[in-house]
Amino acid sequence: MKYDRPLLILVFVFILAGCTGRGSSSENPSEQIKTIENKGSDTIVNLALAWAEEYQVIDPSVRLSVTGGGSGTGIAALINGTVDIANASRKMKEEERQTAIENGSDPVEFVIARDAIAVIVNLENPVDHLTLQQISDIYSGAIDNWQEVGGEDRPIVRLSRETNSGTHVYFLEEVIRLGDSDNKTLFSQNTLLLPSSEGIGAEIKQNPNAIGYDGLGYVTDEMKVIGVASSDEDLFIFPSAKTVNSGRYPIARDLYMYTNGEPDGFIKEYLDWIRSSDAQEIVTELGFVPIIK
Repeated sequence: MKYDRPLLILVFVFILAGCTGRGSSSENPSEQIKTIENKGSDTIVNLALAWAEEYQVIDPSVRLSVTGGGSGTGIAALINGTVDIANASRKMKEEERQTAIENGSDPVEFVIARDAIAVIVNLENPVDHLTLQQISDIYSGAIDNWQEVGGEDRPIVRLSRETNSGTHVYFLEEVIRLGDSDNKTLFSQNTLLLPSSEGIGAEIKQNPNAIGYDGLGYVTDEMKVIGVASSDEDLFIFPSAKTVNSGRYPIARDLYMYTNGEPDGFIKEYLDWIRSSDAQEIVTELGFVPIIK
């Protein structure tokens, strides 16, 4: 089955009348309808929707409710016991894990795909390459004009996901702070925080001064992808499945699903399928990087 990219609907719910609560079966034995609540990362949501649609065909007895809202939202829902599976485009923080344990939860982590974070600009922008330090300086406000990095004399308009986004957190820690846990650099105060990947893409397409970042699965031909180098001495690398798997592209990450304890029953069956070769083909179709090479 092929999937259009990106899907614009952020909520896809398979629910039939008679379905009961989270991770449970219908009280009517003849129906045997089982529901899985799945919530979190907006980076993952389109992929999770495609998986849910395909799995409905494979096992019609399982109904999946998939919603976005950000990695932080999904993890909070898992801690509160209101979802079966939390999607996250970043690792769970230690303080989140401790809160979960205090609430009687025991989060278990599953890597379900990989992603490159592409740095993107308007097609009219003549800049083709940036180092990590230059990207950090742009987003921290140390560089304010495209002319400073080989572009035209134009002000830089910075775009970012909102703070609840796992992509925002990853970009702050690994790009702006260059992976240094002692670095306390922040986004420039005039960075525009947008609620979705689609929002960043839309602004990039219409604003020749804008710079943004997004998961590789959300990049289209209507935006320009910047080559990134770890330092002045390194080669500039463009994001792709090949450069992610080889470790050459410097802004790449794992994507996660979390459950409360080791899953069993139909939830385990669903997670096992997600990590199968068939489900990982959908990962490739949507522009992400499969965990099965």
